[in-house]
This record gives sequence, structure tokens and C-alpha cells, in this order.
Amino acid sequence: MKELNQYIDHTFLNPLAKPEDIVRLCDEAKKYNFYAVCVNSSYVYLAAKELKDSPVKVAATVGFPLGASSTQAKVTEAKRAVKDGADEIDMVINLGWLRSELTKSVREEITAVKKAIGRRVLKVIIETCYLSNHEKKLACEIVKKAGADFIKTSTGFGDDGAEINDVLLIKACAGDTTQVKASGGIKTEEQACAFIRAGADRLGTSSGVQIVLSSKEKAL
Repeated sequence: MKELNQYIDHTFLNPLAKPEDIVRLCDEAKKYNFYAVCVNSSYVYLAAKELKDSPVKVAATVGFPLGASSTQAKVTEAKRAVKDGADEIDMVINLGWLRSELTKSVREEITAVKKAIGRRVLKVIIETCYLSNHEKKLACEIVKKAGADFIKTSTGFGDDGAEINDVLLIKACAGDTTQVKASGGIKTEEQACAFIRAGADRLGTSSGVQIVLSSKEKAL
């Protein structure tokens, strides 16, 4: 297993976020060597500037948190985020389309965003708390066929966040071709390790500092 900090996307997506909050997020990410920061797209330019000459990646949300904006809006937001310095895009799936089994529309939207961002990493948020197991499996198959890099459990703004059973289900569907990001409600080292053992390749959390400090304390 990698060092725990290298699984973490250090996240601050509060709608009340101020520039100084993003600067602090980036400072923490550099200090604790997190894999990435995850911010709303309006703060990508600032985050990229703060993380210049740092190995920490910048992930930007798109269509966040509802996923109900138009495909063109998502594509435009993703393109702008890349122009501003995003290395990765975390987009929210259109849940209404998915639950109506409009699979072609969902797949084409994901494909369009992936095409727009080129070589950069695309994570697709399926918001597991609103889906049946059948819908979760369907979402995973669509995301894989659309060529995205990650299936992500949650926005953190839904009725619930990541669940171990969902990560196990997603990993079983994703196989070796698509990675898994667990996010939403991950606050402790014990939770983080449990999700990694279940198959998560990345963790989205606003509690990264506490998680890493707890891990270091136990190692002493």
C-alpha cells in the first residue's frame, strides 16, 4: 500500500469558500504531500498558482454538485478548468438520465467531457446514495464504456457519502480498467484504510490533515 497521504484528494468545496481558504488548502496539501487538491472550478486558477512547482495535482469539479446542467455547460466548464490549470476533472453524472436508463445520453456526455480535457484524468461522480444496486452497476458500465478514468462514489452534498459496500460493488464492476474514488464522510484514519482495503484508489476528504496526523501518531 502507498503512503496514506498519496491516496488523498484534499478537498474544500464549501460554497462559502474564500480565496484564503483555498490558499490554506494548498499550503496543507504541500505540507502533507497529498496527491491532489479538489476545488470548485472558479478556484482552479488560484489553486494552480499556489501549487506551481509542487507535485500536488489540481482537481476541479464540473456540473457540481447536482449534475443536472447541460452537456455543453459541463464541457465548457471542463475546458475552462483545464485552461486555468486543472490536472483532473471530477464531473457529476446526470442522475435523472441515469435513473431513466437514458444510457446513450449519459455515455455521450461523459465521452464529450473526456474528449474536451484530452490526456487529463476524468473522474465521474455517480452519487451512490440515490441509486439502487442495479443503477450503480449500470452507472459503472456506462462510465467504463465512455472512457473515464475513475468512478467516484459521491459529491459529499447528497443524503449520504461513501459506503464500504458501494466501493466493493464499484470495484467489482470496474475491474482493472477503471479506478475508484471514495468520497464523502471520510473523517478518520480507520475509515480511510477501510476504503483502501475495499478497493479505493483515491480518497476525497476535507479531513486529510487529521487523518494523516492520526496515522503518524500511531506509527510513533
